[in-house]
Amino acid sequence: MLSTVLAVRSANYLAPKSYQLDFENLPGSELRRAPDGWHAVVPLGGTCHRLWLCEHPTNGSAVVVDLPLDASFELRLGAARRLWLALEHRPLGMPPLALPALKQRRLILALRAVDGWQQGNSYRQIAQGLFGSHRIAERGWKTDDLRSRTIRLVKLGRRLMRLRCRAWFDKGISRNDSS
Repeated sequence: MLSTVLAVRSANYLAPKSYQLDFENLPGSELRRAPDGWHAVVPLGGTCHRLWLCEHPTNGSAVVVDLPLDASFELRLGAARRLWLALEHRPLGMPPLALPALKQRRLILALRAVDGWQQGNSYRQIAQGLFGSHRIAERGWKTDDLRSRTIRLVKLGRRLMRLRCRAWFDKGISRNDSS
């Protein structure tokens, strides 16, 4: 199951009306039967929430979200929080798979750096292409922090290529590859 799909089930208690989901009458929602249960796409709060239910949901019932403690727990928790915020009619914040702006910029620089490296450019030439010639000192290149940063970006880009860019979605990469 995808990490942003929430496993939900009908609650066996009466919840306030704002927390009840009527899968049959939600505008734009889809509820489909599959061999493994029921799949629902529920538009709430300006986004589509993807839910999986093992049994057909009862109309107007509150739902309980099951969060297994696995490698995708943090992503599922974010998706569950966004569903709860949508039910509360509050702003949802960042999507669970969205990358922060600095991390996104760093990954783009890494891919640009490895592209320059594959074309046979030196680290100095790559740094000039990434950061501009005006930031590269004429002397002291061996000790320049942009040289070290460029080398780290090329290494990260090569790692991304080896992993076939799966690392883009891996939250653990930020702990191992800080620049």
